Amino acid sequence: MKFSKWPLLLIGFLALSGACSSESNEPDTEATTVSISAPTVANVTEDKANIIATITTNTPSAILKKGFCYDTQSNPTISNQTVEMSSAGLSLNLTLTALEPETKYYAKAFATVVNGNPVYSSEISFTTTARSETSELDNYTAPTYPDNYTNITDWSSRSQWNLANVHDPSVVLAEDGYYYMYQTDASYGNAHEAGGHFHGRRSKDLVNWEYLGGTMQSLPEWVIPKLNEIREAMGLSAVQPDTKSFGYWAPCVRKVRNGLYRMYYSIVCPGLLNGENTWSERAFIGMMENTDPANNAGWEDKGYVITNASDRGLNFNVKPDDWTNCYYKWNAIDPSYIIDKDGKHYLIYGSWHSGIAALEVDATTGKPLNVLPNPWGTEQDITSYGQLLVTRQMGNRWQASEGPEIIYNPNTGYYYLFVAYDALEVPYNTRVCRSQNLLGPYTGIDGTDLTRYGGEMLPVVTHPYKFSNSNGWVGIAHCAIFDDGNGNWYYASQGRLPKDIPGIHLSNAVMMGHVRSIKWTSTGWPVVMPERYGAVPTVAITEDELAGNWEHIDLAYSYGQQKASSTMTLSADHKVTDGSWKGATWNYDASNQRIIFSNGVEVCLQRETDWEASPRTHTIVYAGYTNSKTYWGKKKK
Repeated sequence: MKFSKWPLLLIGFLALSGACSSESNEPDTEATTVSISAPTVANVTEDKANIIATITTNTPSAILKKGFCYDTQSNPTISNQTVEMSSAGLSLNLTLTALEPETKYYAKAFATVVNGNPVYSSEISFTTTARSETSELDNYTAPTYPDNYTNITDWSSRSQWNLANVHDPSVVLAEDGYYYMYQTDASYGNAHEAGGHFHGRRSKDLVNWEYLGGTMQSLPEWVIPKLNEIREAMGLSAVQPDTKSFGYWAPCVRKVRNGLYRMYYSIVCPGLLNGENTWSERAFIGMMENTDPANNAGWEDKGYVITNASDRGLNFNVKPDDWTNCYYKWNAIDPSYIIDKDGKHYLIYGSWHSGIAALEVDATTGKPLNVLPNPWGTEQDITSYGQLLVTRQMGNRWQASEGPEIIYNPNTGYYYLFVAYDALEVPYNTRVCRSQNLLGPYTGIDGTDLTRYGGEMLPVVTHPYKFSNSNGWVGIAHCAIFDDGNGNWYYASQGRLPKDIPGIHLSNAVMMGHVRSIKWTSTGWPVVMPERYGAVPTVAITEDELAGNWEHIDLAYSYGQQKASSTMTLSADHKVTDGSWKGATWNYDASNQRIIFSNGVEVCLQRETDWEASPRTHTIVYAGYTNSKTYWGKKKK
């Protein structure tokens, strides 16, 4: 055994009291030696290590402190991190804790003695293990906030809302590291009416959200004058509608550059154009700006951007329920905003009428790049109000599609246009199409050209669904798509509880904000995970975890139907032994975390929260497409 020896001379104190005594004042010196064996290390884990050493000394009472010092740099001393042994004895046996995984540490044993320098052993080094996947998942704590929030719906309880009362969200990652979410004026029992319009909240982790309140306190001053300016030009009389009767819908917030954020919003005017048997009044898209969204009161209104445009001149004598003959070509609601890969700025908007339109705007002002003419005339007269991107049915003025959200993914080279389909209470579902050019043509996964010919957009991204042990969710659409800057993409929307749940009054009016992870298929299509995001550790999924029972959902479109799960079983020998795909085989692409089935379906995997479990925990989920169907699944515990 190798020892380090340090001689130490202990000098007694000379006590002086009156006359000196020859017996009490003679110097008393005793040489003390201390040696410490080279430490040995054992039981090294991701965050701990046990170290042993032995002190040898001829004067044990001279030792004041003893233990180990350690650091990630060589030659540690007691000025670095230390752990001390408080009990008597000269055998050191201590555990270093709170270490970092996969990190090399250097350690020495030490002893301090009376009136002397510390004595050190020789140095040893060791490396902690990789972070334990099991412990990381075992330590996971799932979100606990309730989906049925009806007991905290009052405005006075808004600090507890978290993601309660979310409708048509828009999400932006700001410079301060917070995600900011803004929304349509909608809440259970209209509780939001006490606090203004276009309410906001923020989060650092996408799970816990701080409620901020309204960003707009009252109807902008420009709205009624602008409405009457257009009415006068149309030969209609001025109106003075009740300011409380306007709708505040679907804001879209984007970071334009450092220190500048824009919010485009919809103001829907009440009433009819000219009384009975005429079409409904118009909507406006306006815009606000803010230098710092942490200042929720700092949104400055920049005024009017665009309104509904009609290609039918002044022939607005259409009954408000005559959907086929809708007066407007474009409906100025549901704005989305994008800066394309060439640096041009576009407003994407539209709903229900002729489809989704794109309009280039000025980068500096955020307003239309060109001066807009009167919002009525022939089709040629209103071309500057927008260019068609997608339509559900060419020539149909009642599309049952709305809420466009557009993004660009540089990893795939495509623009993706997400659209909400159908009525919002239950049938609401999300579709997506893509194009290599912002202005199209956009095609679905089945190859349908939705720009030039129109058609049903596929794939279905979200749809009413139900896993076992739950009421499930409906009305899942009008989404926000955003990323964290590190390649991770997310989908946010409202989700509604189904109708007529026993014990919940007006259960379909319960609107919980949903945030879900997006994965990308091998062919570059975004799939949205079936379970909501809950910050489960991103531990790699191993093949042996995949064998067992899954809750499988065929999420193919079915108007207003809540698609329920059924059991599908994967065996360890790569077969599907039960369920709708019985007889198929499967293989695992571990590097991309995808299962490829012999029936041609590829699904993307993700660890997510099992929201239906009691208590909630983590599980594995999947989502995938064919050219006509969408599939969701969740591993059973």
